[in-house]
Amino acid sequence: MRLGVIGYGSVAGQALSALANASPSPFDSVVCLARPDGFSRAQAMLDLGGARLARERGVVSSTSELLATKPLIVAEAAGHEALRAIGPEILTAGVDLIVTSVGALAHEDLRGALDGAAVRGGSRYLVCPGAVGGFDILSAAKLSGLIEVVYTSRKPPKAWRGPRAENVVKLDDLDEATVFFRGDAGEAARQYPQNANVAATIALLGLGFARTKVEMVADPSVTRNVHEIRIRAACADVSIRIEGNPSPENPKTSMTTGYALANQILDIARATAN
Repeated sequence: MRLGVIGYGSVAGQALSALANASPSPFDSVVCLARPDGFSRAQAMLDLGGARLARERGVVSSTSELLATKPLIVAEAAGHEALRAIGPEILTAGVDLIVTSVGALAHEDLRGALDGAAVRGGSRYLVCPGAVGGFDILSAAKLSGLIEVVYTSRKPPKAWRGPRAENVVKLDDLDEATVFFRGDAGEAARQYPQNANVAATIALLGLGFARTKVEMVADPSVTRNVHEIRIRAACADVSIRIEGNPSPENPKTSMTTGYALANQILDIARATAN
């Protein structure tokens, strides 16, 4: 299988490392799209997996160069702006796209652009489950009728650092858990784009952005990124709690995201082989 990757940060690095270790055979090629100032970092990421990862490995600087390598699928792991700039072109070319920056889909104009591009190209974009699981029971409960979905993101104060949260609460002075955001998933994804990918994923699979409730909590008593999902439906009431270790490179991101992306790519590779 020929794989394209957009991005060369912690999520992409974790995913490619996991693929090198877990894939039963090397990919035909893995090509990374990078900015010129990130070429060396992207190449080092590919070299770490080496021949175990892919028979051919390379770094390119444009979407056209990436598409010229004829990837079966492209994995986006570069953030909201990269998805907005590159996603429609990938889909229009008829190449499927895995989206990790799911929070960007809170913007209706971007969803519309991706949907239109997918129709034109006969392709699809897939949402990466990212830091959490339990989406199978959310999808099943939706069939029975969802009544309420509440997502609580509980992280150490340092994981929330940034002008938006620090304008609401003094993160360095907290001595107890503090809720600094309550709203819907759309508001969460737009106001806290680096922290709201999970909220957006839950919204897309459940009640939608406007009806999915979100709470964000800065909690000095926790050392991991805690995700709590509460579902009320006609068929069942469900509570899910996941404690993810933060990425060493980026505490806003759970380590699980890279492994979830790798697992999704492996599923596609197995289906293609069969």
